[in-house]
Parts: sequence; structure tokens; C-alpha cells
Amino acid sequence: MTEPLLVDRTDAVATLTLNRPAAMNALDVALKEALRDTLAELEADRTCRAVVLAGAGGSFCAGQDLREHVATLQSGTGKPLDTVAAHYNPIAARLANLPKPVVAAVRGMAAGAGASLAFLADIRIGGPSTSFLMAFAKVGLAADTGASWTLPRLVGHAKAVELLMLAEPVRAEEAWRLGLLTRMVDDDSVLPTAQELAARLAAGPTVAYGAIKRQLSVADAGTLADALAAEAQAQAICGRTTDHHAATMAFVNKQKPVFEGR
Repeated sequence: MTEPLLVDRTDAVATLTLNRPAAMNALDVALKEALRDTLAELEADRTCRAVVLAGAGGSFCAGQDLREHVATLQSGTGKPLDTVAAHYNPIAARLANLPKPVVAAVRGMAAGAGASLAFLADIRIGGPSTSFLMAFAKVGLAADTGASWTLPRLVGHAKAVELLMLAEPVRAEEAWRLGLLTRMVDDDSVLPTAQELAARLAAGPTVAYGAIKRQLSVADAGTLADALAAEAQAQAICGRTTDHHAATMAFVNKQKPVFEGR
């Protein structure tokens, strides 16, 4: 049986590839469970210092597997949207709070929850074939997988309303202009560029990167006082790291710092 999620470890970088190319990597239960559980394992794995999220074949991810969803609706058993609490929310929380950088290699279509996954990454690499579609309203649903939180932060409230309610495709150039993509490269370079960038980040001060992610999350939703408190806490943590001490000495001695992520 083909694994729904491929995990490749190269040095300190873990590449997670959604592996249902015949279904545009649509998220069925097996894939959602594999992604949720693998992210939990990587969060606790100190040897993993950066994560790449990619899709097999020509698409990133088409979102929820609607064929599976229709079967659930027609069965009349349970609550058809239980998957939000069981799968999508834990996945979103893991990606957003992962104390290490996450880079999304977004080649081809990213729709619905697939687009939401990409928006949870810290950096998104795309190419000419990349497009996003907030498809939830097309099937009578509201947003999930964190899109109601990430989209306003990326494009502003008014544009988030437009993208979610009108559910129109956003092509690569507009996605880059709006900030949905961090960098644009050739299609064939999307994954290699994402992996190269992840390797660069993995060789950096990953404790500091995790602290930056936490303090930005606090600042996005909080007051200046909240942000200042988060900064003080982050600097207290980072100031005790081996990385900070070694990098400071390297700077003073005009040497290149070597970061160990501790």
C-alpha cells in the first residue's frame, strides 16, 4: 500500500510530501492522521531543525477529499465535520506553533484546507503554476485549518473576506503580490529552492527562530504591553542558549558563527 505521507530526512531537514497525486493530494483520513502524528513527532525531535511541506505530482493539495466526505454524509453516522476537531485543528496548531521553521513548496493548485496548510508555513515558495483557491464557500462551508487566522494576517481583513466569500482562484503573480507567496521561482525549482532555504534555516539559530514565531503570534493579536512581555520572555530564553553565547563571541572575534540549535 502506498504511504499517504512521505517523510524524507536530509541532515536536519524533514521534507513531508503529501502523497496522493492521483487525487491532487486531497486530504483523506489516512493522510490527515499521518500528517498530524508526524508533525507531533517532529516537534519533539531535536535533530529536526526545519520542515518542508510539499505535494507529490503537479499539485500541492486540493483540500478535503470530497469523495470520502460524501460517503460520510450519506452514511448518516456521526458528525461529518468531526474531522475539524480531530484532524484539521491539531494539524494547524502544530504547524503554527512548531518551534522550528516551516517552508511550503507550493507547486500547482492549493485549494481549501490545502491552501490553509500553505498559509500556516513561515515561508511559501511558488512558481508560475501555483494558484490558491479558498474553496470552502463553494461547498457551503466556512474556513478551517486556520485560514480565518492566517489570511487576515497575510492579506488584510477586507481581502480575506473577498477571497473566502467569492472563492475565486488567485494565480501565482497575484499571490506573490498579495504576500501569499514569499518567493517566486520556476516550477521545477520550487521544491529544491524550498529545501535549500530550509537547510539554510536549519543551520541557523533555531531556538531564536522558534521564539520569533511565538512573539509574532502574541504581537499579532495583543497589545504593545503583550508584545513587550513576549519579547522579554523570548530574550531571556535565547540569552541562555549556547548559540547566543557562541555567536556573540564569534562576532567579537570576527569569525563565522556555528549554530547548534540549543
